[in-house]
Amino acid sequence: MKTSKHRNQRVADQIQRDLAELIPREIRDPSMGLVTLQSVELTPDLAHAKVYFSVLGAEPEVALRIFREKAGYLHSLLFKRLHIHTVPTLHFLHDQSIENGLAMSQLIDQAMLTTAPEKPKD
Repeated sequence: MKTSKHRNQRVADQIQRDLAELIPREIRDPSMGLVTLQSVELTPDLAHAKVYFSVLGAEPEVALRIFREKAGYLHSLLFKRLHIHTVPTLHFLHDQSIENGLAMSQLIDQAMLTTAPEKPKD
């Protein structure tokens, strides 16, 4: 069964909103840090959802382990909220794009400092 791209995106957006609400309320583990959901990607048949997250104040591996332990529980909570025939299986992945962007920005700043022409002294 195939779904339209627009419906697929609407469902992904709704899953992201619902998870953003459920995670802080249902998963109360201080070792997880502050989690931000970056995006949700669904397979065309809505069977699987990749949930990309970033974390602040904790190791990403710790948050990933907790998410993997709680994926079934979060799936059951989504099932109660979403009014669709198939609620996708959740697969959590750490999104490193923010860290990569910061590292790239620092490299650019360093390069600009080393290659900047000296200003003539008056």
